[in-house]
Amino acid sequence: MSLEAHVREGGLLRHGRAVVVLVSGGPDSVCLLDLAVRVAGAHAVTALHVNYGLRDSAAGDEAHCARLCEDLGVDLEVRRPRRPEGNLQAWARDQRYAEAARLALARDALVATGHTASDQVETVLYRLAASPGRRALLGMPEREGRLVRPLLTSTREETAAHCTARGLPWREDPSNADPAFARNRVRHELLPVLRALHPAAEENVLRTLAVLRDEAAVLDELVAPDPPDVARLAALPPALARLAVQALADRSGGPAVSARTEEILALGARGGTAALDVGGGVRAVVEYGRLRFEAGAPPPDPVPAVLPVPGRVSYGGGEVACEPADDGVLDADALAASLEVRPWRDGDRMRPTGLGGSRTLQDLFTDRKVPRARRRRVPVVVSGGEIAWIPGVATGERFRVTDATRRRVKLSWREGS
Repeated sequence: MSLEAHVREGGLLRHGRAVVVLVSGGPDSVCLLDLAVRVAGAHAVTALHVNYGLRDSAAGDEAHCARLCEDLGVDLEVRRPRRPEGNLQAWARDQRYAEAARLALARDALVATGHTASDQVETVLYRLAASPGRRALLGMPEREGRLVRPLLTSTREETAAHCTARGLPWREDPSNADPAFARNRVRHELLPVLRALHPAAEENVLRTLAVLRDEAAVLDELVAPDPPDVARLAALPPALARLAVQALADRSGGPAVSARTEEILALGARGGTAALDVGGGVRAVVEYGRLRFEAGAPPPDPVPAVLPVPGRVSYGGGEVACEPADDGVLDADALAASLEVRPWRDGDRMRPTGLGGSRTLQDLFTDRKVPRARRRRVPVVVSGGEIAWIPGVATGERFRVTDATRRRVKLSWREGS
């Protein structure tokens, strides 16, 4: 099967689907750009080249990408960020993906990178040496949100062969031979040794990776819904419980915790909220019988916003909407012309429908089993200084629909990621 047929069959690139292709000028990215044009169509493709200005050849790389895009009929975006202090590789990666994300959001497009199976093997070997745990062995997925890697099951040799067959020149990055970079030592020193030990070394790594990804999917089912019920985890066979708890910790970038599984699951016996520091700035937390892992400081409270009636407004990365609806539970005429949407504040009180009297939000959150970490993210909708609605928690008594109601509205909240 040709590389083009393989990419078409993979389905990550589709005709007419907008895509931003990261292009360095090397064989992998040149191959990917050509395939994107052939599969999606030139009109759907935007190329992004980031000129870091770190090498004497940087200007030549940019000029090469410009000629390539002109030949393929593709729009080219070039970025030239200013070099900072610190880790250059991390900075370059962050710049590349940040610029790609901005372009992709503006165009409602995918972001495609030229990572190959060869890169996958090098990534797994490097992570295996540098970071313990199963997560290190899972490598790069073919898709992460908008990010796609259509060449991830093809080798570096195959991409070069495609470019040669299509008459597409490429540029060689001299830094790829620099032993100062750990990835290059894996490529030029470790892999030749592994091939000498067994000619199918790379293929065996990829096969093992595929098995581990299948197992990881099973573990994801065990810890779904997230956060999972700690009693259900505790009832699993010990080995399976250890794997499930570690899979949950991995989602938060936690350290290896499988040896502490029994201690973590025992948090559920304490009742209420219980936590355990597992290292690396990560805590295991059991709240209302469900286990989660928290990393770092809690995110800042969402910024308050004004919601027109009717209308919609962005809030905390999501959206709160107020719309006329026959099944709405709020009286539009009882609400102010615009509502305040804000986070919960200590001491907040409201008069919930059907509960007869005033209650603190602290008590309402506890009654509704809203986790503490989530409470600051839930929008509190206020009308004329009085709390009218909290999604999944309560509706204010004064704003409920009655027999005298002439216009109904429905409030909804789409939570941000």
